[in-house]
Amino acid sequence: MNKAELDTVLKIIIEEISKTDSAIASYKELTKPISPENAIGRVSRMDAINNKSVNDAALKKAEQKLSNLKIALSNINDTDFGICFKCKNNIPIGRILLMPHARFCVQCAS
Repeated sequence: MNKAELDTVLKIIIEEISKTDSAIASYKELTKPISPENAIGRVSRMDAINNKSVNDAALKKAEQKLSNLKIALSNINDTDFGICFKCKNNIPIGRILLMPHARFCVQCAS
């Protein structure tokens, strides 16, 4: 990977970290406990509980993505950045641009 590609990847990682931080803040707001004293109907309460569980899963996924992005950011200057952990081949730059936290090539990720 050349210097220009690394600079592009660095910029994308920083942007993704910012977006993911914002998403996590939103999900945390949406996953607050549902107060039983709120005067909503039984069906509405069940909908709210279901939505909360969906948002809990999204929060967990976003937190994992943030963790992986921070790892990628700390490893961007390593000589093995952009190399698949499994097969040791270069990860295509297109995949890295779409998923800067990817540690595996497409074949090994499947």
